[in-house]
Amino acid sequence: MDLFEYQAKELFVKHGVPSSAGSVAEATADAHAIAEQIGKAVMVKAQVKTGGRGKAGGVKFAKDAAEALTHAENILGLDIKGHIVKKLLVTEAKDIAEEYYISFLLDRANRDYLAMCSVEGGMEIEEVAATKPDRLAKISIDPVAGVDVAKAREIAAAGHLPEEVLDAAAVTIAKLWEVFVEEDALLVEVNPLVRTPDDEILALDGKVTLDDNADFRHPDHAVFEDKEATDPLELKAKENDLNYVKLDGQVGVIGNGAGLVMSTLDVVAYAGELHGGVKPANFLDIGGGASADVMAAGLDVILGDEQVKSVFVNVFGGITSCDAVANGIVGALEKLGGAATKPLVVRLDGNKVDEGREILAQANHPLVTLATSMDEGADKAAELANK
Repeated sequence: MDLFEYQAKELFVKHGVPSSAGSVAEATADAHAIAEQIGKAVMVKAQVKTGGRGKAGGVKFAKDAAEALTHAENILGLDIKGHIVKKLLVTEAKDIAEEYYISFLLDRANRDYLAMCSVEGGMEIEEVAATKPDRLAKISIDPVAGVDVAKAREIAAAGHLPEEVLDAAAVTIAKLWEVFVEEDALLVEVNPLVRTPDDEILALDGKVTLDDNADFRHPDHAVFEDKEATDPLELKAKENDLNYVKLDGQVGVIGNGAGLVMSTLDVVAYAGELHGGVKPANFLDIGGGASADVMAAGLDVILGDEQVKSVFVNVFGGITSCDAVANGIVGALEKLGGAATKPLVVRLDGNKVDEGREILAQANHPLVTLATSMDEGADKAAELANK
């Protein structure tokens, strides 16, 4: 889950990362009131989950509350790379002597963590990497050892930060590592990390991505979810603990196991080329538990997608046997009743496959078609979606 800047800074405050005072506003009057309360020059910053805010006119300096109000009127509702500005962060403007860059991220390729630091802050880090690679330090972090102040000082020195601010920078960098680890983040980035004229080190911007897989450890992270921007079907799926991703297609897909579902998407896409170019409409992994309730929740989400014309249920019985899956499908259709109106193609294989197929055959539901193989099921689902 990507956070807005103001949310990232809330986590910074929680962990003692020095920043600038400010509050979020959803109306121009609120922005004016916050600026008046600060009583100094402020920055008015668009809150959108994309880069390039400054170039798009979404970040403005205001010398007083009146100017902050003018900027708020211009920025709210602004379209920045397809993101409409609905919130503003009004924060105290700080004198800046120098701008640096620091980030911690998950290094999937090497299966550990990576710190990146540069004295060339305030610009896109990709540009620094391309034009001044020697100015960007990349330091591998041992997940067990982590980052203490001494390691943080080493990172800052490798990024060519000036000697006179290394101690202060090390303290801030160590606290950012604390945010990264204790909040189960995939990314913590500060650009710019600034040096003030009196050598104070502040995180004036923040980008944080939290690991959704760790939500069970952080119930407090629920407040960060941007429900307005989340697809309603994905939101419904999440509320039912379903692993669902909406795609732009016509064949709904349900499977048990991420690998099987991914393979099913490929097979459906291939079959769809022979039936008007139909494509998969979603990724939905019901995991090992294919009970009637789980299956009903999955079907409810998929059938709620107006683009879906047919559904392909592709299940390989393992821990959960095929007869349990079949009973889940029958129970789900009974539970959904009139809400189930689109054809289902069901392919079962594996543990107790004969029993599962017999259960579906006896149920003889008018919407259900049995398939004996994945290819046959995908072809039939694509054909039905194209009718």
